Amino acid sequence: MTDREVAETMPRLRAALAGWDGQGLPPEAAFAALAEEAGAALEERRIGALAQRLNFEQSGMRALLLRTARASDRLTAPYAESLPALDPRWADPQVWKLLQRAGGPFTSLYLLRALDLTRTPDGEVRPVEPDRALFITLFLRTLWVSVIVTAACVLLGWPVAAAIASLRPPWSSIGLLLVLVPFWSSVLVRSTAWFALLQREGPINDALVFLGLVEAPVQLVGTRIAVLLSTVHVLLPVAILPMVGVMARLDPRHLQAAASLGAGPWLRFRRVWLPLSLPGVLAGGAMTFLLAVGFYITPALLGGERDQMVAWFIAQFLNRDVNWGMAAALSVYLLAMAGAVVALLRVLTGGTPVGARV
Repeated sequence: MTDREVAETMPRLRAALAGWDGQGLPPEAAFAALAEEAGAALEERRIGALAQRLNFEQSGMRALLLRTARASDRLTAPYAESLPALDPRWADPQVWKLLQRAGGPFTSLYLLRALDLTRTPDGEVRPVEPDRALFITLFLRTLWVSVIVTAACVLLGWPVAAAIASLRPPWSSIGLLLVLVPFWSSVLVRSTAWFALLQREGPINDALVFLGLVEAPVQLVGTRIAVLLSTVHVLLPVAILPMVGVMARLDPRHLQAAASLGAGPWLRFRRVWLPLSLPGVLAGGAMTFLLAVGFYITPALLGGERDQMVAWFIAQFLNRDVNWGMAAALSVYLLAMAGAVVALLRVLTGGTPVGARV
């Protein structure tokens, strides 16, 4: 990942720290460059991105940098004395090492932090504090939800696809149209519909109370079950369509031949129909998983704080925190997760791309 905030905002400081060996405190030139360039960056309103970058790596750096920038016109040489007098942290070599590491041009900070790791001032990689560990749990949650959604879509979609494939025209076209109509509908519209259905005063709660399953309306919006139900509903057509495409092209003479050899219905299904339809099942499952793993709107609308997935955090880092480094790091790992699934499916299908069999 690129790391250019220090280089662009404080080029003199970066040059002064480039030759520092990390022993003791840096030379007076580094102190002077920091004091002068911090004040200039504040006046020109260029200090925000730098303060955010440093504070992301070490809490408190934003306040330290802004305090120094505001007091820059009162600082006098030798700055190696006036800066520590302003704030004792400027006498800490670790703070200067952080500035040196942030000089770029590249950093592994975001890739490490996306795995709940950090780099010490001595260069050692270690886990972050338990109260700051977040992203491993986030990736596992995203993987778990995506696998559950994929399994549910395949199990629900397989009999629907088999039924549509067995119909004759024009009924097969009508059945396929019934699948395509919700597929063409907006994801936001369908998610909003679930938001209305799952309200405490919504029809689902009314039905639960009427059937005596609950004594009073329960909280469904903001729960994991809401995310799973709505995501399965949104992605079910994605799983059905590839399976229909494969099943509709299966030659019925294979089943007839198996029956003529004495195979019963279960044996014909297990030894003939299922293996021949498996490429469509794998294709539908792969497409469903790839969409589920990057889902954003539905979990954001119907899930609680503990139900958000990786895509939600990517959006937050982009739109709220303006931290493109973390957004890029999370995107890289999300892409790697999706690529691993595609590679696994290629192995399961004998090395043939899944889409080539659909």
